[in-house]
Amino acid sequence: MLHETSIAAVTIFATFVLGVIGLSFFLGRKGQSASGYYAAHGQIHWFVNGIAFAGDYLSAASFLGICGMIAFSGYDGFLYSIGFLAGWVVALFVIAEPIKALGKFTFADALDSRFNSRGIKLSVAISTLVVSVFYLIPQMVGAGSLIKPLLGLPHEAGVILVGVTVTLIVVTAGMVSTTWVQFIKGSLLVFFCGVLTVLILGRGLAVNAGREGSENLTPQIRTVRPDGTVLVDGQPQSRDHDLRPVGTIIRLPERFAGQESTGPLGPLAYLATLEDSTIVTWATKKHADSEGVHTTYTPVERPGTELLKPGGFFKGLASGNLPDRLDFVSLMLALFCGTASLPHILIRYYTVKDAAAARKSTVVGIAVIGVFYVLTLYLGLGAMTSGALDPTDTNMAAPLLAKTFNETLFAIISAIAFTTVLGTVSGLIMAGSGAVAHDLVENVCGVRMTDHEKIRCGKLAAVGLGMVAMVLGILFRNFNVSFLVGWAFNIAASANLPALVMLLFWPRTTRQGIVAAVTVGMLASLTWILLSADTFEKVYGLSRDLALTPFSQPALITIPLGFLTLVVVSLLTPAPASLRR
Repeated sequence: MLHETSIAAVTIFATFVLGVIGLSFFLGRKGQSASGYYAAHGQIHWFVNGIAFAGDYLSAASFLGICGMIAFSGYDGFLYSIGFLAGWVVALFVIAEPIKALGKFTFADALDSRFNSRGIKLSVAISTLVVSVFYLIPQMVGAGSLIKPLLGLPHEAGVILVGVTVTLIVVTAGMVSTTWVQFIKGSLLVFFCGVLTVLILGRGLAVNAGREGSENLTPQIRTVRPDGTVLVDGQPQSRDHDLRPVGTIIRLPERFAGQESTGPLGPLAYLATLEDSTIVTWATKKHADSEGVHTTYTPVERPGTELLKPGGFFKGLASGNLPDRLDFVSLMLALFCGTASLPHILIRYYTVKDAAAARKSTVVGIAVIGVFYVLTLYLGLGAMTSGALDPTDTNMAAPLLAKTFNETLFAIISAIAFTTVLGTVSGLIMAGSGAVAHDLVENVCGVRMTDHEKIRCGKLAAVGLGMVAMVLGILFRNFNVSFLVGWAFNIAASANLPALVMLLFWPRTTRQGIVAAVTVGMLASLTWILLSADTFEKVYGLSRDLALTPFSQPALITIPLGFLTLVVVSLLTPAPASLRR
């Protein structure tokens, strides 16, 4: 069985989670002022903040989603890693130092630093909430995916568990505890992924890895009906029936003729050997009929050369279809531009003392994130050939890979993955609660609050956001988390980046231009996503042919639209007072 619970796994998991909650309560005394709660008094050391950047950014999408995509689709999953990492170039050279000087607690503070405009505060606060909610969905989905194999609980239980835990983290000490949770999580994640990679290379590649008995050499075809009924090779099974694991090499290169395994391999030799092998992995297909949509999982033999070249997941890299190509380019643009536009990343610049510390934090973050993303390639390929893929849940590829070594490593990796979710979700809820309490309630509605009242308002907002995140994590349970994060990056880049870049580098930018750019970018990207083929198929359960947009990722259209809107509106409105003197 793929999903079995052990006492060791539960013990290690409970130790991690209780340790994180205990740390939050211990640090709670440091978040008694608004500055402490929302920005950790600006006293976080740049090195700690850099690791926390990595801990905040390396979300469930980075760990669970990318590893799953590589395991099932090959090289294309790694393109997400490249896109996520490339986005930090914008953060380092464009955003890092200026953003520190512009704001105090929230992203709205930065964009409104020169204008004192309610319109800017309102539009940016709403944008922050929309991006945060869209980014929260994949984190909660990832949490639910981890709970069934680890604790034997349903998906819903995992979502509720992470929601309650994160809410406790945020309401106890705010940004102080959030920072240290992210620091610990980032450090552990990179270290243990490094350990897992070393084990993968040490094990090398083997024929029919993870199989016990010849009967397992013929994988089963599984169909899931709309009502949840499971058919295995056409025969009804219980809902909890596990597939025989697939994801294995059936033929090694000629130089290993007569051998069942390669033995230890170096990083480059591992890739070269895999390229010359033949692998059995899963193909997923949906069939629509009068009863609804059936999902069939079928084992497929594929040469390593095919899995290690572009085009396995992103059709635009292999087909001559223009919409497919535009969809891929648009996604990469969103990943490149979205990093420097994510509110929960931007507010971390307020936790250090000055611009120099902000820049050094970014450099440390890039180094740690870069190392991690290189490791994801080996984790994904290791899962692909481990004999332990569960096609009904692509997000579980990395934890199930760890389980092929031993239960203890599985428990550690799963617990770290869970704290990965905790760290990212706590950062998102911090950004959202700040937008509600500081931007909407105090600055837009004009409610004057003491430090204590501002903290209490932020905590109430955090509880509300936590509840919303739990509901959405249950509703979107069947999505790959990297795919969902792409939506958040599209909205963030479209709504926030044009306004931020133009404010920093074009003195003619007006408050009306910022409000228009944020509003148009947010609404245009959100509308495009809701009308896209992916949403019609995966959310509405309708045919992709009914979609009203030519491709699914909107950034290629909506980011330029945001810049154009800001320029036009700024030129049509009075210049800022600083230029009229």
